[in-house]
Amino acid sequence: MNRITSIDFDAYWQGIALQQEDPSLIAAVQEIITAVRREGDKAVRRFALQFDKSAPETLEVPSGLVQAAGEQLKQAEPELAAALEVAADHIRGFSLQQKAQMVNFEYTLAPGLLTGQRVVPVQRAAVYVPAGRFPLISTVLMGLIPASVAGVEERILSSPPLEAGLPDTRIMAAAHLAGASRVFAMGGAQAIAALALGTQTVPKVDVIVGPGNKYVAAAKRLLFGEVGIDLVAGPTDVLIIAEEAPDLIAADMLAQAEHDPDARARALVPSPVLADQVLQRLELRLSGLPTASIARSSLDTGGLIIIYRSKAEAIRIANTIAPEHLELQVADPEGWVPHLKHYGSLFIGKYAAEALGDYSAGINHTLPTSGSARFTGGLSVRHFLKTLTTLRCTPGTGYDQACQAAERIARSEGLLAHAESLLSRIHP
Repeated sequence: MNRITSIDFDAYWQGIALQQEDPSLIAAVQEIITAVRREGDKAVRRFALQFDKSAPETLEVPSGLVQAAGEQLKQAEPELAAALEVAADHIRGFSLQQKAQMVNFEYTLAPGLLTGQRVVPVQRAAVYVPAGRFPLISTVLMGLIPASVAGVEERILSSPPLEAGLPDTRIMAAAHLAGASRVFAMGGAQAIAALALGTQTVPKVDVIVGPGNKYVAAAKRLLFGEVGIDLVAGPTDVLIIAEEAPDLIAADMLAQAEHDPDARARALVPSPVLADQVLQRLELRLSGLPTASIARSSLDTGGLIIIYRSKAEAIRIANTIAPEHLELQVADPEGWVPHLKHYGSLFIGKYAAEALGDYSAGINHTLPTSGSARFTGGLSVRHFLKTLTTLRCTPGTGYDQACQAAERIARSEGLLAHAESLLSRIHP
């Protein structure tokens, strides 16, 4: 665990920013993509045998097994099934509010110029759900439900096969609850390649969303352009701005750190005393935590407590880090909110636990990482929608003026056929 002052922050952060992606990783993923492009299902099964726990002969899971998983969960774990229903309802409600903001319209800019927008869903989308250390059941809901609300016709779930050749049963149960059209037992970069390119049995999709390890992230980056993606996920992270309550700070840092050794748990505190108290509480909580080995590795590698000197300085540091999750555990959070510009999700006040956003509060937990919150937001309904523009024209003063302006611009660019196309309408 690193502890620094705000004076030292810029030098520390510059060192973080200079880290480069491993070129051998990119080469390995490119090899997988090339093989799937050439061989299709055969390559997917070969890489599954190498990287996953099994290599199913049939990549698609029969719909009857997906439905049975849903029924099995209700019988075996009724409390979990009920919790997923609550989470699903909240995610659906929030997604419906997002969808309501994206509307069709037509607007008369000038006489004769009627411009418009149509919001149309993609036809086929895939949600990738990893199942490494922990089966990410909640990610199923976070991906499939916004796609369903957006109106996507075919919603595909892909998750790595376990020993029996099927995805985790609880992942399949969540897929049934969230309305998956089809489920595939595929994991890793080979799954992303299969979904982006299409194979003998895997349909080519329009958009792939969902988190994954560094190989999955690299595959999404390399295939972007052939397929749409939500974002390229790096290590998950949290930044907690706090003025007191060291135990709560430690609890939320560990909630992030236990994800995996690459997770980044960070806190901004106003005094060395509070920083020391947080370190003490971290040790106390680690002593009884079943995931302590993962969390400690994360804290040792990338854990950070920064001691800030003023509110303005804390805000500058937070905006520089652009965290995936930003918590405000301060006396007057509303006084901070307008000044915080870069984050995936903002958790306002001590009751707004980041873990609540992970599961059941309705907001999406697939969020920008590695500072990408500077230029993008998290997964939402909009990732499954296309904004298409329309133009209707009738003769009129506005139409004539627009044509004349366009004709002049076209000539200045040397595109004379453009100009003639316009003139033929003004002076047929």
